[in-house]
Amino acid sequence: MTNTTESTAVGSNINPTENKFTNWLSHVLADLGKNGIFIALIVVVLLFSVLTNGILLRPQNISNLVVQNGYILVLAIGMVMVIIAGHIDLSVGSVAAFVGACSGVFAVNWGLPWWLAVVLSLAIGALVGAWQGFWVAYVGIPAFIVTLAGMLIFRGLALVVLGNANIGSFPTEYRGLGNGFITGWFGETDPDLFTLAVGAAAIILLVVQQLRTRAGRAKYGQEVEPLTWFVIKLVLVAVAIGFLTFALASYKGIPVTLIILAVLVLVYGIVMNRTVFGRHIYAIGGNRHAAELSGVKTRRVDFWLFVNMGFLAALAGLMFTARLNLAGPKAGTGFELEAISAAFIGGAAVQGGVGTIGGAIIGGLIIGVLNNGMSIMGIGIEWQQAVKGLVLLLAVAFDVYNKRRSGGR
Repeated sequence: MTNTTESTAVGSNINPTENKFTNWLSHVLADLGKNGIFIALIVVVLLFSVLTNGILLRPQNISNLVVQNGYILVLAIGMVMVIIAGHIDLSVGSVAAFVGACSGVFAVNWGLPWWLAVVLSLAIGALVGAWQGFWVAYVGIPAFIVTLAGMLIFRGLALVVLGNANIGSFPTEYRGLGNGFITGWFGETDPDLFTLAVGAAAIILLVVQQLRTRAGRAKYGQEVEPLTWFVIKLVLVAVAIGFLTFALASYKGIPVTLIILAVLVLVYGIVMNRTVFGRHIYAIGGNRHAAELSGVKTRRVDFWLFVNMGFLAALAGLMFTARLNLAGPKAGTGFELEAISAAFIGGAAVQGGVGTIGGAIIGGLIIGVLNNGMSIMGIGIEWQQAVKGLVLLLAVAFDVYNKRRSGGR
């Protein structure tokens, strides 16, 4: 009885304000831990902004960052889905080159309408994915071997299609996939009013969506973060979107590449988070045998994953070819390494079962900022490769460390 009284007395001495602050701080630290990759992106951007004397954040350079890395981000979306399911795809660079070569034949050599050349090229990419998916899903050959063979096969076929020469001078509409901008819809102004309006609409939609999500969680009795921290995060993201929008509006407007990426992130975010197919991908990566016992058709999921990867590799190949206005034998070299790095830096687990579309995009942006910043500083390609390799190693090491720490607890 005495102990109970003493405990009550001690508990009554706790300052409610101090307890509230402790809870707030714990929420903040936990949230920062979950969004560490986003913090890393901010640190990298700020670092290279200082090292390049502000050149990194100039409007033209920001626009170039989006356009130059668009095809890698497209590949990263498909690659993180493949990695979540416990596979890997080493062929995406060769597939992108092969599809780019085919589009050159369709649009330039054969003179087909640009839109028909694009549709046929995307269909070829999906068929390539179906070919590789068949060997992985239904024959049972590991994806590493299948896609390693595919890397050689489709690189060779790209050379065959091109005749070991370049194909160039694509139609204007085709080139818009890689170099096009949407601007001037509200008249010729500086900065572009249409771009600013799109940015404002994006901020409003973000605020509304976040408020609805928070209200839904509160309604069903789920834990929600402190209101102060919620508002701070919302303001920071809104400021980032506003800064990006103003930079784009001050240059040429909204790149078509950014529109393609926004649509893909929205669609695939819904697929991975709100559909049965997305849940099955996570289940297979987490424990394939358990997923099979639960009734998940693992072979079918694997097959369509590679069909999707082939489609996205084709789209990346079209964007790259359109940006250069050239289909060449060396196109796509190293794309697979960039996409895989983006997925792992973005938080995907080596064993599968973990990863997000947003994380892959942020990982790809980190790689893009590293490339761009070091190029502005005049650092040689050999050191750029070394730095990117070190960043990838540290990202995976951090993932392994977190898993061991969690296992220990």
